[in-house]
Amino acid sequence: MSDIICAEDIVFEYPVLDEDGNEIGKNRVLDGVSLSVPEGQFVAVLGHNGSGKSTLAKHFNGILLPTEGRVTIDGTDTTDEDKIYDIRQTVGMVFQNPDNQIVATIVEEDVAFALENIGVPPDEIRRRVDEALKTVDMYDYREHSPHQLSGGQKQRVAIAGIIAMRPRCIVMDEPTAMLDPKGRKEIMNTIKLLNREHGITVVLITHYMEEAAQADRVVVIDKGKILLDDIPQRIFAQVELLKSVGLDVPQTTELLYELRKAGIDAPDDILSEDDCADYIYSLLTKDGKL
Repeated sequence: MSDIICAEDIVFEYPVLDEDGNEIGKNRVLDGVSLSVPEGQFVAVLGHNGSGKSTLAKHFNGILLPTEGRVTIDGTDTTDEDKIYDIRQTVGMVFQNPDNQIVATIVEEDVAFALENIGVPPDEIRRRVDEALKTVDMYDYREHSPHQLSGGQKQRVAIAGIIAMRPRCIVMDEPTAMLDPKGRKEIMNTIKLLNREHGITVVLITHYMEEAAQADRVVVIDKGKILLDDIPQRIFAQVELLKSVGLDVPQTTELLYELRKAGIDAPDDILSEDDCADYIYSLLTKDGKL
């Protein structure tokens, strides 16, 4: 499987200015990050606020360019200004606040907006808009005003606008941060559908452990460096390390961790609530205790 995203030893710094606007130093946000994402993978990137995770995400479609090192998207260097359109066609970006991405007063017009800007023929726009809205389960709302929608519905409309561009990869920078639990669940279901049924590569920047636990792979960033990179079960088994860098763990992991601390030989690789419930039930029913 080929890599759609490849970051090689990237450093990103921005200047620190005094009150007169003179540069007095550099703030290093990313410090030698190397990361490859194979096509079709669902990767979650975790890190506390200020860790560099959102800065990294913005390197994946050329919003930011590295101070040092190199980022390539399907083999194309993001510093190649002539190819920036191709890069953004390959990697779409969804941000935290859907209101910042919605530009039209009717849902279907919003999804069509970018397609119209790049000169896609009207018949093809109609087909892509309908298809994208059906994919995110928002087709019935196509003639609504976005402002009448819930936060989760607005975010799904924003995702539809990206899907209509036919990207092979979508980078989502904390897309559920401003949503309630119902909205977060809607977006996670949409992400999994795009990845598993449509084969779209997904990079999800999140601070919700339960969301990261649903990915194929979890990357943990701390102080601008990659701290961990593995499957979710192995990442979340390292409870004390994660807590030491200001991160939480899924509730199922926390419960089993507390059982182990209490002397019970509980497994450390269970993530789903159903599997956790089955394990607790087996404990309670062992030796006829229940």
